[in-house]
Amino acid sequence: MTTLVTGATGNTGRHVVAELVRRGEHVRALTRDPAAAGAVLPPGVELAAGTHTAPEALGAALEGVTRLHITVTAGLADVGPELVPRAVGAGVRRITVLWGGGVGPVEQAVADSGVEWTRLEPQEFMSNTLTWAESIRAEGAVREPYDFPSALVHEADIGAVAAAALLEDGHAGRAYNLTGPEALTPRERIAILSRAIGRDIAFVPIAHEQAVDRLVATGVPRADAEYVIGWYATPTDDSTTVVDTVERVTGRPARTFAQWTADHTDRFHGSSVPGRVTAT
Repeated sequence: MTTLVTGATGNTGRHVVAELVRRGEHVRALTRDPAAAGAVLPPGVELAAGTHTAPEALGAALEGVTRLHITVTAGLADVGPELVPRAVGAGVRRITVLWGGGVGPVEQAVADSGVEWTRLEPQEFMSNTLTWAESIRAEGAVREPYDFPSALVHEADIGAVAAAALLEDGHAGRAYNLTGPEALTPRERIAILSRAIGRDIAFVPIAHEQAVDRLVATGVPRADAEYVIGWYATPTDDSTTVVDTVERVTGRPARTFAQWTADHTDRFHGSSVPGRVTAT
């Protein structure tokens, strides 16, 4: 049987692919750039050119597929409801969907699909920490508007839960809230990073508006930037409360932020900065 993974080279998609391959499954990875994908995905993965935001062109990619992993991304809301019935019509009988932060049109289409489905609802990704890498390398500082805890989850754990739901019985109709094993504030994450790279890192508070403007400067629409920074300003109980879903589904504890850091220390190393930046 073949599993089609959309968003196969993304932060989480590549982990879904890797876990399925580790478990001996045949995986077809949907990607806009198969040549580039081959460099980041495990050997033996079948590469299919295309994107899930153009479901009308996925006939060949869906051929022989019985399991499907969907990552809800920007631009999918309008076409996702078309993707799901096309997949079911092609023979897909089990779907996992990585939500976009709420039950939107795609998530609802999956729930209404008539086949087995599991919705993955992770809280903040540990990989969001990579947005700090440039400022840490350049000046040994992190600038954020808030210092509230977040129950961050390792992307590899999202991949492991997705693989379990796709390959094992007992997960149909479930919505899985996914967190790591601890809720950490930015200052606590910075302390872990600092020990890992052997360098002082300062936390420098900035205003809410500065954080929004910083996101807008990267090309994010202002409304989306306001939503993201607002999420940090008023975290929900789900985003700060640790749950044991990863362990219950996979049979092993969720990975810690220290483990994630150990795998990414090279991204935070940089030249030494004279003096020391102090938090205000």
